[in-house]
Amino acid sequence: MAKDEVILLDFWASMFGMRLRIALAEKQVNYEYKEEEGLLNFKSPLLLQMNPIHKKVPVLIHNGKPICESIIGVEYIDEVWKDKAPLLPSDPYERAQARFWADYIDKKLYDSARKIWGTKGEEQEAGKKDFIECLNVLEGELGDKPYFGGDNFGFVDIALIGFYSWFYAYETYGNLSTEAECPKFVAWAKRCMQRDSVAKSLPDQHKVLEFIKVLRKKYGVE
Repeated sequence: MAKDEVILLDFWASMFGMRLRIALAEKQVNYEYKEEEGLLNFKSPLLLQMNPIHKKVPVLIHNGKPICESIIGVEYIDEVWKDKAPLLPSDPYERAQARFWADYIDKKLYDSARKIWGTKGEEQEAGKKDFIECLNVLEGELGDKPYFGGDNFGFVDIALIGFYSWFYAYETYGNLSTEAECPKFVAWAKRCMQRDSVAKSLPDQHKVLEFIKVLRKKYGVE
């Protein structure tokens, strides 16, 4: 049987790309990492060929075939390499719930977090309020469980943990303390960071802050 060829088109600071890196690490899948430009408008010919609709990273390429959108990619990884570390629950209802929370994270958390570092004044304050409310909702879903999937690290944890590498920047520009506002969430994040798959996939928070400083100048925020 021919060996799988797996390529990941990604950008180091993308919390969406981090999902695929973590999922591949959990499954112990070897892959080739290709870094895409994150600040300029240049997009590699390979990226344009593999994701002609959105023209964005991350893109998982498996045996020459592209899988676009990070959550879809994580599901794909779980289905293809099913012999190790299941990410989605086997129960259909629990699987639907996991997909619901991943969708909630994409629709609610990203936009509010972006307002914290990417805006000023009233818009930034509204973003902070929405951000904390979103984390409070997620804390409620987490409850007293070690992970969102219960005792096992899984799909929702992977969907969410990449954002944690940006939290230092959110706190710096938003003048807030996530630990004071959402202690259970931070305890969960630190628990996730003890896993090799997460620790090796998330960039240093100070490096992310420096990247966001460049973004703020690029977008005219400062």
